[in-house]
Amino acid sequence: MRAAPLNTLNENIRNEPEEPCSLQATASVTLQGAVIAVVNTVVMVTIVVRASDEGQAYLAWAICAALVIGGAITALQASRIGRFGAGHLLLCGAGPHWVAISVVAINVGGWPTLASLIVVSSLVQFAFAAWLPVLRRIITPVVCGASLMLIAISVIAVAVEKLAKVPEGTPLIASPLVVAATLGAAVVISLKGSGILRLWAPLMGILSGCIVAAVFNLYDLEFLKRAPWFQLPNFSAWPGLDLSLGTEFWTLLPTFVIVTLVVAVKTGGDGVVMQQVSLRRSRAIDFRVVQGTVNASGLGGFLSGLAGTPPTVVYSPSSISLISLTGIAFRGIGYWVGGVLILVAFFPKITALLLAAPSAVVGSLLLMVMGMLLVEGMRMLFREGLDQRNTLIVAITLAVGLGIESLNVFGMRSDNLWISILGNGTTVGILVMISLTTLLELTSPRAKRLEVELRTSSLPRIDGFLNDFAANIGWNEESANRLRAAGEESLLCLLSSGTKDEEAGTRLIVSIRSQDNIVDLDLLCVFEEQNIEDRLAYMSEEAEVHDDRELSFRLLRHHASSVHHRKYHGVDIVTVQVERIG
Repeated sequence: MRAAPLNTLNENIRNEPEEPCSLQATASVTLQGAVIAVVNTVVMVTIVVRASDEGQAYLAWAICAALVIGGAITALQASRIGRFGAGHLLLCGAGPHWVAISVVAINVGGWPTLASLIVVSSLVQFAFAAWLPVLRRIITPVVCGASLMLIAISVIAVAVEKLAKVPEGTPLIASPLVVAATLGAAVVISLKGSGILRLWAPLMGILSGCIVAAVFNLYDLEFLKRAPWFQLPNFSAWPGLDLSLGTEFWTLLPTFVIVTLVVAVKTGGDGVVMQQVSLRRSRAIDFRVVQGTVNASGLGGFLSGLAGTPPTVVYSPSSISLISLTGIAFRGIGYWVGGVLILVAFFPKITALLLAAPSAVVGSLLLMVMGMLLVEGMRMLFREGLDQRNTLIVAITLAVGLGIESLNVFGMRSDNLWISILGNGTTVGILVMISLTTLLELTSPRAKRLEVELRTSSLPRIDGFLNDFAANIGWNEESANRLRAAGEESLLCLLSSGTKDEEAGTRLIVSIRSQDNIVDLDLLCVFEEQNIEDRLAYMSEEAEVHDDRELSFRLLRHHASSVHHRKYHGVDIVTVQVERIG
């Protein structure tokens, strides 16, 4: 990805994460976000619990626990406490990724075994976040973008199925009218509405759809009447943990670890996408935010396992669509949404009010949300750039994932664990993509390394190291000089952009390797505050050069084909690509 494309403007954003909005706008977005998170959470928990033939008492406990944990993690994602949290508006709640394997685990060992599996497998996300700098060549923006596209396309099929779900005896025109009312209101208000009216587009869509549904008796009033107004959690329904870790646990653990790893990859992608959609002007990705997002998600899974409820994940499609439709990304709203979720956990009547809506209403909004997520995935791919290898990886991933999901090449759905996993196109597609990316990384030429101190006096050693490398791969003098100049300006940019004293003995690791006619040069050091990639993107070609520091940035942009600056907790990685001349 070249530096220039970062300098793009998103005029839709009215409030960035650090920009407070009005009280009226805050209340509107909070209400809409809470509605989305409550509906998603309750639906996911209900699917798993009913599949296990548990009673109403446990269902009430699981929904209450899931809402409380989802609210707490939503508030945490809005914060940045140590290495936890993204500092962005991210809706969280029980996710669908573990539904198939959860049902199998319940049938084999019961809820205590499932709870123990969720607790242990959630630790994978913490490890993934810690090792993210090492995995940077495998978990790339291309992988994240293709994952989002695959998830969106897979769920669109589910949304379409929901559109046709109506009770027997209902007129055939009922479902199309409900869909038209829901989507029509939401889309028209989003496109033509102004001011505060535009913020209410999703809720107005739900309301319009429910009104039309009520005309055809599709709104479940009996379910609403049976729900109590207030109810404290029944702690006696807590299933507990299976600490014996028997054969069932160890048999199912590898599968849970694989699925959790896939979720960690998706969550990492969420952390990348949210930084892009929440800002007016695109900036280089801060991977410390990605690490914080994954860590907070891992904590949600850990707490969910302890409580005996399906794991909590980030609702990235809903979060992205909420920000895109309202133009508000103020992270403070995350605290309010989290508080509302915790409060709603003790008022089942509110939950029932939302769940009484027919499937056609839910499917309509889901269709719109997934369409927006699909576009965001495409934007990530185009922003990163699709060379021949990336194009092939994305093509195979989408073909395999969608093929398995739509054609079910493994035959009929089965209670067999592995057949259930291999029948999930999203899971298989992401695993195929990670495997292909890993294969390319392992078969690429080995990098050569040099370790020095981050100081100006290290320049002669770095220059000699780069010159020798260029000679070994047969580059001509002009190309070698270009590589040496790029290395020199990268070092000067690191020294001038940070706040560390160059006499402090900071380590700098220089890693270099070549493939075809391109050399990848990595410089790793402790993190600094300014992002070189942003600095390159915002510099104007016609602007006057004021000092030597700006001259170094300009020279780096001239010599390098592309520049990436990735910030992680405890380490900065600058990757410079230099192409051979002639």
